[in-house]
Amino acid sequence: MMQDTIAAIATPSGEGGIAVIRVSGDEAVAVSDRLFSGKSRLENVPTHTVHYGFIREPRTGIRMEEVLVTVMRGPRSFTKEDVVEISCHGGFVSVRKVLDLLLENGARLAEPGEFTKRAYLNGRIDLSQAEAVIDLIRAKSDRAFRIAMKQSEGSLSKRIAELRHRLVELMAHIEVNIDYPEHDVEELTNSYIKDKCLAALEDIERLLATAEQGKILREGLVTAIIGRPNVGKSSLLNTLAQEDRAIVTDIAGTTRDVVEEYVHVNGIPLKLLDTAGIRETSDVVEKIGVEKSRQALSDADLILLVFNGAEPLLAEEREMVKELADRQVIAIVNKVDLPQQLELEELVKAFGEDRVVRMSLLEHEGISELEKAIAGIFFSGQVEANDLTYVSNARHIHLLKSAKSDLTEAYTAAEGFVPIDMIQIDIRNAWEHLGEIIGDAVSESLINQIFSQFCLGK
Repeated sequence: MMQDTIAAIATPSGEGGIAVIRVSGDEAVAVSDRLFSGKSRLENVPTHTVHYGFIREPRTGIRMEEVLVTVMRGPRSFTKEDVVEISCHGGFVSVRKVLDLLLENGARLAEPGEFTKRAYLNGRIDLSQAEAVIDLIRAKSDRAFRIAMKQSEGSLSKRIAELRHRLVELMAHIEVNIDYPEHDVEELTNSYIKDKCLAALEDIERLLATAEQGKILREGLVTAIIGRPNVGKSSLLNTLAQEDRAIVTDIAGTTRDVVEEYVHVNGIPLKLLDTAGIRETSDVVEKIGVEKSRQALSDADLILLVFNGAEPLLAEEREMVKELADRQVIAIVNKVDLPQQLELEELVKAFGEDRVVRMSLLEHEGISELEKAIAGIFFSGQVEANDLTYVSNARHIHLLKSAKSDLTEAYTAAEGFVPIDMIQIDIRNAWEHLGEIIGDAVSESLINQIFSQFCLGK
């Protein structure tokens, strides 16, 4: 499979100024050369050069497209194979014609993520770096992008490699004592094992401590905007999105469905869900909207519970406060520019003073206080540490937890003076689990599953 030549469109489909078709494999230059007409044959040009010309239909010689062709010979390319990138006019017809000619003249259509898969299989990047490519593409904030960039450069890989190296040294020490038991001092060996396991456990704990924050920065917080009708939920969405995404009127029940919008609040990506006002209603359509609101409420990581500060708390709002007491809630008291009738003590008692934010969405007041409240809940007041080695991938988190469990078992066994050859099994298991993060000893089915998440052309 790795010997054939693959091709795919590397840019999004649709109309645009430029589109790029990527070709990779042993015959990438030869296949492209059959179609290209320019001053020089592509087979004779130096690597990492760009050439102007035309794509012609080989049998008829008819010009099909005006192009710029970039030639990158392996191993100095993304896949470590010969790579050709053809830049043509963006558009459904032009791009499809060029790709079809490539497929007719010796290339095969690439599978999703196959270019990155080849980069991994050819040893240019490890598995965690390959997965970071997905995160780069899907990043929803500058911070998420920077974290993914760090991981693609190998920041996590280096941490894992160092950990595994220390475990190899520990296993070598144990192996020597197994082979030469007459020189072993049991108490010293067990103490050495405990020290090394404890140091490795501390490193894993530090990585796992970033997991929740990393996952938030990678995927965003699902944030439901909840409250009774006409308290300012849609105004809050529009203010955070900085555009009119939801209809705002004085008529109760305007929002009938869940309106979604991605926004950044102090660098934290939020998937905002503006919901219908939760109340008893006889309107059939509004009733469906209220049910959707309750579903959004159950799925949310964060709830922005909005109140009208110019009115006292209603009985239904008090019930909502009780119902959400154990959830991650920020109470937003809107319309503070009007004479206040809402008593804040009840909300402060339920959620805490730092989670009650007074706002005037009409006057755009209180946004920075809301940002601080969100950062305080999920990032202990600080969104980003200096070390950007965040663990955000669910697979990595699972493997780190497995390695932690193995090393805990090894530490406990050393404390109980269990035979060291038995302890070595747990240490080896931890070493293997860490290796799976960077792609050592992973199954072919797992590799295929990971790269199937990529888009075509990547």
